[in-house]
This record gives sequence, structure tokens and C-alpha cells, in this order.
Amino acid sequence: MRLNFVLFAVLIVCALGVVTAQHRLRKLYLDLGKQQAEAKRLDVEWGRLQIEQATWATPSRIEQIASGVLHMKVPDASRVIPVFPAGSGKK
Repeated sequence: MRLNFVLFAVLIVCALGVVTAQHRLRKLYLDLGKQQAEAKRLDVEWGRLQIEQATWATPSRIEQIASGVLHMKVPDASRVIPVFPAGSGKK
């Protein structure tokens, strides 16, 4: 009789362990799905930001901002003085 009670208690503990493990597994699986969706969203955003950076860095865009916003213009050729690195043989 006492052995039956001990076996029954072990059975209950094992059953609760299985239920707890399954619940934890389902929760972790849902968290994994959420993290994978977030990673995919961040990859898409990263690609969009790379395209945006390439667009902002184009020479035509920089020239447009320099002339429009900063009111800069190309100097006359007579005012341009070329500068060469030391040791290049050019003066």
C-alpha cells in the first residue's frame, strides 16, 4: 500500500514535470518566432538604410546641396591653385 502511494506521488511529479516542460517549450518557440520576425524586419531596414546612404552620398546630391543650401559655386579657373603632394615632381 505504501509502495503504491510512493509510486503515485512519483507519477504525479513526473506528469507535472512533463506539463511544465511542454509549456516552457511552447513559450520558447513563440519567442523564437518573434525574434526571427524582428531579425527579418531589421534586415529589411538595414537594406533600406544602405540604399538611402548611397543616395545621399551621390556627387550630384552633394553638389545640389552645396549650391542650393550653402550657396557655394565653382570658382573661376584663374583662381584655382593646384596642390600636389610633396615628392611627386610637380610644382
